[in-house]
Amino acid sequence: MNEIIYMKAGYEPWWMFSGWEEYIIEKQVFTSNKEASDYLESLLSEFRNTYPNEEKQKGACWAFWTEDEQEFCEACDDDLQTFHGVIWIKSGKPNQL
Repeated sequence: MNEIIYMKAGYEPWWMFSGWEEYIIEKQVFTSNKEASDYLESLLSEFRNTYPNEEKQKGACWAFWTEDEQEFCEACDDDLQTFHGVIWIKSGKPNQL
C-alpha cells in the first residue's frame, strides 16, 4: 500500500515528531507504485508553483514554505515558520526513492 500525505505544521515533515498525524490535511491511498508516483508528481508540481522554497530529505519527504506564512508560538515566544509537507509512505515507512 502506498500513501501520499499532505501535512501542515510548524516543522518539516521528515521529523515525524510524536503526534505528527494530527497535522495531516489530506491522505491518498494507492495500490500501485505508478498511481502513487503519478499523484505525487502532480502534487509536487502544484506546491512548486505555489511556494518559493522547497527542501527534500530522507528520499520521501518534501517541505514547501514561504516566509510570509508564520504562526506565533506562545511557548517559545517567537514566530514559527509554517511548512507544507508531502510524504510518500509505503508499507508504513517513508518510501526511499
